[in-house]
Amino acid sequence: MVRAAVLGHPIAHSLSPVLHRAAYAELGLDWTYDAIDVTEAELPGLVRGLDATWAGLSLTMPLKQAVLPLVDHVEPLAEVVGAVNTVVVQRGGARPTLVGANTDVHGIAAALAEAGAGAAVGADDRGALAGLGQPGEVGSAVVLGAGATAASALAGLAHLGTTASTLLARSVARAGGTLRAAHRMGVDTTVRTLAPVDRALEFIRAAPVVVSTLPPGAADELAGALVRASLPVRGVLLDCAYAPRPTALVAAWRAAGGRAVTGERMLLHQAGEQVRLMTGAPAPLAAMDRALTGALDAGARSATTR
Repeated sequence: MVRAAVLGHPIAHSLSPVLHRAAYAELGLDWTYDAIDVTEAELPGLVRGLDATWAGLSLTMPLKQAVLPLVDHVEPLAEVVGAVNTVVVQRGGARPTLVGANTDVHGIAAALAEAGAGAAVGADDRGALAGLGQPGEVGSAVVLGAGATAASALAGLAHLGTTASTLLARSVARAGGTLRAAHRMGVDTTVRTLAPVDRALEFIRAAPVVVSTLPPGAADELAGALVRASLPVRGVLLDCAYAPRPTALVAAWRAAGGRAVTGERMLLHQAGEQVRLMTGAPAPLAAMDRALTGALDAGARSATTR
């Protein structure tokens, strides 16, 4: 039996098992995929225990940077971004080779492309993503947040043609790692504080593309300010959070006349790229999408009956 899993802390909320299990079933693979609660302190022991029965791991917070020194090889894109959300177990030698990869970048770029921000991104475009920073049509962007997902957002935006970005961070002091990643990508990036929200609104209303990497609920104050302002927005928003459906920020953005794509689209596409890397087969995105929609709909019904 071949195994795979998603690791994080906490992890019970993860929809990765829904996506991966649907993919394996569609591909006819008798694989298992579990959600395992793992802290940073516990991660080295688990990684050391990976053997030839494993195909790979998905990693969520707070493990995307902690895993970097634990793998045998880091793919160039993940190295530039400074975050690994996927470990591929390459079998065949005396011991498996662990390769760290980043599929968040692909997920962000593909989700934005669905909403019309830049050229379409397909599963075979991963090599292009590693190039980063090609001139294109997006121009400039605003990223909310300054953590590992924000660095992936900068890389995805660079692929779509962004030449300059502004980070709106809750803590400017914690943005150093993301700014260093932006420098490695060659993306001109400035960082500003997310507060006060009225000032932040000036940046996001004028931006052609906005990506929120803030955790669920953290953008609600900004969403409220957008509603109170009663002013139009002109760009495309990707909110990487996917609960509630829609998030307050997505609802406010759409009410202001903007196009918005929800975090479930990023989740789908990054998981699809993980499936491709682990199995070697094209991801069955349609089957994965159906399973994801069903799980989200079931969760919404459950929430209304509590």
